[in-house]
Amino acid sequence: MFEGEKVLVAGGTGTIGVQVVRQLLAKKAIVTVVSMDSQEYALKVLGPHVHFKRIDLTKSDNCKQVVKGQDMVFNLVGIKGSVGIGETKVASYLVPMLRFQTNLMEAAFEENVKRFLFVGSVCSYPQAEVHYEDNMWNGMPKQNDRIPGIAKRVGELLGEAYQLEYGWDAVRIVRPSNVYGPFDDFNPSTAQVIPALISRMVNGENPVKVWGDGSAIRDFIYSEDVAYWILKAVEIAPPGLPVNLGNGVGVTIKQITEAIANELSPSPKILWDLDKPSGDPCRILSMDRAQEVLGYYPRTSLQEGIKKTMEWFKENPHFKK
Repeated sequence: MFEGEKVLVAGGTGTIGVQVVRQLLAKKAIVTVVSMDSQEYALKVLGPHVHFKRIDLTKSDNCKQVVKGQDMVFNLVGIKGSVGIGETKVASYLVPMLRFQTNLMEAAFEENVKRFLFVGSVCSYPQAEVHYEDNMWNGMPKQNDRIPGIAKRVGELLGEAYQLEYGWDAVRIVRPSNVYGPFDDFNPSTAQVIPALISRMVNGENPVKVWGDGSAIRDFIYSEDVAYWILKAVEIAPPGLPVNLGNGVGVTIKQITEAIANELSPSPKILWDLDKPSGDPCRILSMDRAQEVLGYYPRTSLQEGIKKTMEWFKENPHFKK
């Protein structure tokens, strides 16, 4: 359904966005990318076959400008520096997030685009070991995720509101788990666990000190896989029905750490800092709906994904987001 279609990808220079753009190009879509990254950076990660615009989507007129003439709009926009932002910079996150979510969807509605992708977040779920889509509203998000989580909930509600009042059924919603892969943030002070550990170990840190005891269980999905299932959701998922995108199988932080260490020779020594918190005991996404709606299956094993990510990082030692 993408061949020859004009597709706007907001946030197309991010970890997921780069992979989505590449797969859209492979399907012969006409892709325009909007982000606040530089033209030079966009050319480096996306190549010359993408129309790129550096523009602020918190402004309504800008959204109307970039959406005009598009057949589809993908909202993959994130707020940089989001690690810990749920506790320290809540206004800096919440205000622009609400603005560009609202402005971009409003512009897409006015333009009557055929498909609008909204990317939700695992952080919107209330506390639970396994997250099912229909449980989103059964409580508040975890305290340190409260503001970002609610912002994403509002974005999903926007799509529902347009459909209920105007019958605009373009919106498709996915909720990814912990995404990792090439073009991620590998700065150890701001990165998520997998890219942070890869950066530290590949750059020779030994021993490697890791917070907690490694028992916390998480759900990880490789960025190329997320992109693949996003396009599948845009194509065949029912309008407004949220679909989780994860692995559906939990893995401990200890297993992650050891898997990364085992890719190096010699393997660095790992020290567990038991004076630091381990985090929530368990966070896994149910993949039942994804299997039913999308025919979901795991495309890249965790070990393979880690290996690919480490190889990319070694080939791009000076990469910075």
